[in-house]
Amino acid sequence: MEHNPKAPEMPPPEPTDGDSRHPGRRAGIGATEILDRAITLVETDGADALTMRRLANELDVATTTIYWHVGNRSELITALVRRHGARLAEAPVEGATARDRVLAVARLIWESAITHREISRLASAHGAASLHAQHLELAMARELQESGVVGEAARDALRAITACVGGFIVITMLDDLVPADHRRTSVLADLDDPDLDPVTREALATSSDLPSLFESTLRTVIDSVVPADLTANAYL
Repeated sequence: MEHNPKAPEMPPPEPTDGDSRHPGRRAGIGATEILDRAITLVETDGADALTMRRLANELDVATTTIYWHVGNRSELITALVRRHGARLAEAPVEGATARDRVLAVARLIWESAITHREISRLASAHGAASLHAQHLELAMARELQESGVVGEAARDALRAITACVGGFIVITMLDDLVPADHRRTSVLADLDDPDLDPVTREALATSSDLPSLFESTLRTVIDSVVPADLTANAYL
């Protein structure tokens, strides 16, 4: 009987951007450089600017190079979000106590989301917001453990803190997008409720100092779930 083994399936050859098929295009690029340039593109021109063709032009490579090293656009976004999140986690977490350091991590999540709004929006739209913050949330979990908060208590503490932070991030992002006459202050200013104290109604029509409100609210939440010292910890 004739033996005719089927040839094994081979992956497509890696693109060679410097060869004659792509004159003038560069070679030797890798996933790290692709992701870093994609991050820069999103932060500079917004999430909508991130197309495979635009990124390839920025890198001076063929689009097939991006597909080879990173994948399709969905895979590119996931990898981009992961890499940017890992970068954020490189920031030092400072504080004299574990509670102070939990507070510092929560501030890092808030500040990084606001500073890098376009990356945050892209991550959210792609359903990858949890990937973006995963390294910082892991750092927070470590500090919760250091303070003696473990198990289900740590789970609930982390979720309470991140829900607080996330709420303020959403409010800030929405204020960027909502027309001025549709913002909460404008809408409430038009209401005439005789049962509401005029002083309160007037105050509701003005903007809050959001960073200060964030700080005081965050401190209240953290103080309620993280003990000031180990002797006060009910979970040890």
